[in-house]
Amino acid sequence: MTEADSPAPPPTAAPASLMELLGRHARDVDREARFPIESMAALRTNGYMGYLVPTEYGGMGGSLNGLVSIAKDLSGACMSTALIWAMHCQQVDCLVRHASSDLKAEVLPRIASGEIYLASVTTGTGGSHLMSVDETLTGAPDEEILALGRTAPVVTGGEYADAFLVTMRGGADPSDQAVSLVYATRADLTIRRIGDWNPLGMRATASGALRLDGTVRRDRLVGQPGRFREISYDSMIPLGHLAWSACWLGAAQKALSGLLQQIGTTVPVDRSSPLVQERIARIRVDLELVHAYLERTCNEIESLRERGRSLNRPDLHIHVNTLKLAASELTFRAVDRMVQLAGLSVGYSADAPIPLERVFRDLRSAALNYSNDRLWTATGILSLVDRSVRLL
Repeated sequence: MTEADSPAPPPTAAPASLMELLGRHARDVDREARFPIESMAALRTNGYMGYLVPTEYGGMGGSLNGLVSIAKDLSGACMSTALIWAMHCQQVDCLVRHASSDLKAEVLPRIASGEIYLASVTTGTGGSHLMSVDETLTGAPDEEILALGRTAPVVTGGEYADAFLVTMRGGADPSDQAVSLVYATRADLTIRRIGDWNPLGMRATASGALRLDGTVRRDRLVGQPGRFREISYDSMIPLGHLAWSACWLGAAQKALSGLLQQIGTTVPVDRSSPLVQERIARIRVDLELVHAYLERTCNEIESLRERGRSLNRPDLHIHVNTLKLAASELTFRAVDRMVQLAGLSVGYSADAPIPLERVFRDLRSAALNYSNDRLWTATGILSLVDRSVRLL
């Protein structure tokens, strides 16, 4: 193969045309609380649904650093669309790293072509914890077909998904409390909406509650039966926290850029005021800290993966949790300060030229998206284990 025949490297930035399209629809999909059909269609058409799919299956073969960079770009245009895409990529990573070779050969090329949008059904009725699943995947050990019945209080984009990764209780012994992950297509299931979606922010993610019933083949299990915890440590949790943090940072970064361009015109504040300068500095420092920690955490995970090292280690769990905690709280604090600085007519108005009001509402969900209360406690417990205090 000549250099000219070599595949192009995967993109690490979203093209301006794609961001323009997302931005054009961002206000309407937020107001109407509707799924961003036009934006997702563009992501499908341009190959971005297969960003993490290896090139051997027709995907872009992108890296985690590239995923983070693109998620930031997309979120600056429409945070709801960016989060939907990022969570799809999270599910793709689970398949790439843990699905059987047959399942990968069947599904990954279809994801790469834009045919399949994957949704996550991993929130249990007992709370946001990944392992709090009440329903059991039923079927005798010698049966090929398994019955699936699942109630999920939050499924991002679930009514529009082509396939799902679903957590279900039951491993080799269906009576135990182990959790399995299973791939199910829309054709496998009867899907019923059981709640409306009319939230404060993230309105276009269409993350309402669903009831899923159907059957799946046993070979649709992803990873070993009952061992979803391993998948969660290796893929689901780190990818989720990297991608979410990138989306939150991208939205806040774009908001600050817009605010700085409007200061002295639309935003009538004195640039020479020490108070204004201090407020801007505090906003900038918060975003700089999130960016630095996001980059370091992403590099750490990619390095461990490249060396074939396990991600199931207390210090990495602490770093991944810290990223989510810091990103969710500091980006929201930064946008809160932007709203205060921009004032009532610009910072608090849904019709202002800078969408601070929308970004403020969207980022309020960050601390609730896998509850920070749970993560603070978990990180405290992990910190008692990591007595050498291995800082990132």
